[in-house]
Amino acid sequence: MQNIQTTIARILLASVFLGLVLLKVSAITSTPDGYLQYQMTLGQFGLPGIFAPLLILIQLVGGLALLVGFKTALFARILAALSLFFAIILSQVSYDLLFVYLGIAGGMLLLSVYPNTPFSLDKN
Repeated sequence: MQNIQTTIARILLASVFLGLVLLKVSAITSTPDGYLQYQMTLGQFGLPGIFAPLLILIQLVGGLALLVGFKTALFARILAALSLFFAIILSQVSYDLLFVYLGIAGGMLLLSVYPNTPFSLDKN
């Protein structure tokens, strides 16, 4: 039962990042200047425009890697660091987001300790 739970946790954590990518891409493509608006939003947090594609790429690649269980420990650590980064940056907007991303980072760190889950490429 524990193995199935860790697989479900891996898939649910992956869905957080893949869902964020889908929402961002949808918002960017829904308006002609959507990408510029996304860059400006990041600028409000003191981040340069180069972060826009990097954040999307890291979330997309990391989320897909977790979904299929490829290099789970590595990508879980990367996404944990990204979650901590989001927690710090987004805490300026809402303390709710601070605790949400801290929780996600905790789940990622736990997944990095127990990366071998059923139905993953790491397992084979």
